Amino acid sequence: TAVPRQTTEWLRTIDESLRDRIGATGLIEARQTRQLGEFITQYLASRIDAAESTQVKWRITAGHLTAHLGAKKLVHAITAGDAQEFRLYLTGKGLAENTIRSNIAVAKMLFNGAKRWRLTESNPFAGQKATTLANQSRFRFISHQDTQRLLEAAPDWQWRLIIGLTRYGGLRCPSEVQLLRWSDIDWARQRITVTSPKTEHSGKESRQVPLFPELQQLLSDGFEMAEEGDEHVVSRYRTAGQNLRTGLARIIRRAGLTPWPKLFQNLRSTRETELVETYPIHVVTGWLGNTASVAQKHYLQTTE
Repeated sequence: TAVPRQTTEWLRTIDESLRDRIGATGLIEARQTRQLGEFITQYLASRIDAAESTQVKWRITAGHLTAHLGAKKLVHAITAGDAQEFRLYLTGKGLAENTIRSNIAVAKMLFNGAKRWRLTESNPFAGQKATTLANQSRFRFISHQDTQRLLEAAPDWQWRLIIGLTRYGGLRCPSEVQLLRWSDIDWARQRITVTSPKTEHSGKESRQVPLFPELQQLLSDGFEMAEEGDEHVVSRYRTAGQNLRTGLARIIRRAGLTPWPKLFQNLRSTRETELVETYPIHVVTGWLGNTASVAQKHYLQTTE
């Protein structure tokens, strides 16, 4: 039979050694114990549904957790007080508020996993704020004139495609831009199939994007320049160590402009802002692969 509620409440007040002794008799379910470092390693290995870029973000938070709390600390012994101290630890490292909240969101996800694995009865991060805040000061609207200056300053046709696909196609860069194949472009029906690792876990591994007029000439020129047998639209800038942000910042300066915050996201944000002025938001978010709430909070800008 289930343990009576009064007994359950009492069990939460006793010390760990007594609770474990009672669990050993079989009167209550024995607590599973796992060290934090061991649990995180096993949990992340089990999440084969997550994209590699997501796993990278999770591993960064895992590093912060084990550095602050200790890899050998037992999962069930981590308290809400420890969670609060972890937030202060991140603050002390000089991280921005949204970066702190992103780390807290990952920690909350990890301990929800620990609850499902019956390693802890509660999530110590449950009361921590994890929703990122919109930062209007980091928005920049990149005009058609400035975009043209970027295209003219680009060192080659592949960089022109990287800029064009992000600014006029609304693709995520680098993930969606680097995955785009020439076979994904339907010239006859004037549309592009975009493969999206970011939304793959939610059953939206791809989406349809119009072959916008601003993209047609860029893609047509790129197709003529591509070598025979090239599968990907962007074939040159694909290595893991390739830092496209550094390259774009260099192009921006060469164009006589000042690099803006969130280099590629603001190109995408500009496109979504433009499209919403003409098309319903549910259509635009379908093209760009986000939701209306995310668009309104993190993408749509108030233009001049």
